Amino acid sequence: MPTTFFGWVWFLLQKYGVLFLRGTGITMLVAVSGTLLGFLLGLLAAIARTVEPAQGAGKGRRAAVKVLHGIMNVYIQVFRGTPMIVQAMIIYYGAMQYLGITMNEIAAAVLIVSVNTGAYMAEIIRGGILSIDKGQTEAAHSIGLTHWQTMTGVVLPQAVRNILPSIGNEFIVNIKDSSVLNVISVSELFFQSKSAAGTYFRYFEVFFITGCIYLVLTLLVTRAIRLLEKKLEGPDHYVICGSQSDSASVITVTEEK
Repeated sequence: MPTTFFGWVWFLLQKYGVLFLRGTGITMLVAVSGTLLGFLLGLLAAIARTVEPAQGAGKGRRAAVKVLHGIMNVYIQVFRGTPMIVQAMIIYYGAMQYLGITMNEIAAAVLIVSVNTGAYMAEIIRGGILSIDKGQTEAAHSIGLTHWQTMTGVVLPQAVRNILPSIGNEFIVNIKDSSVLNVISVSELFFQSKSAAGTYFRYFEVFFITGCIYLVLTLLVTRAIRLLEKKLEGPDHYVICGSQSDSASVITVTEEK
């Protein structure tokens, strides 16, 4: 048996490398799926919270908008105000006990991460929407665009670019927070690490490996988000080229090589 720290690390990697890889794969599956679905859920919630009754709308329409806002507020406050580990226990075991539904652990994990992320994303996206000048929304409405068309075609493309760092941060949080899902027996990285550590009782060495894996994952995601941000910013320099025609002056903008 190994007698040194790094000897144990190498031994455990050789013996339980497949477990670590399997756990990493499930962690990324849950984090990616939960973040994407949470983004869509948060997007719908954010748009719903920005809906305002048209001028001259009847009492029924105004009441419906208030109810919609109230539902979104309750959803956001509940899922932002309680820990994900508690939400996991309530959703997974509550569905089993009161609805008679035995959920697949991975499906339950994606659902839990999605609804939790959606609550945070709703506020992040709403902040991005509010950061866009109101004149653009008013101009879109003045040419006959609906609220949904204005959001999806004018406001959101700009807002998403502004909130991209926050979206990336939420993705990183989900990679790390997926570890709490071991309470419902999701075999993610932390769950697999506990299994590996229990055989030889080498908890320090095993979780040193686990910590390194989490660090590598978060660094890779951070780097990818920064590259995407840079891509969306466009080139740093442009050259304005003018060409005179008989009827008008045509101005073109080209990227400087």
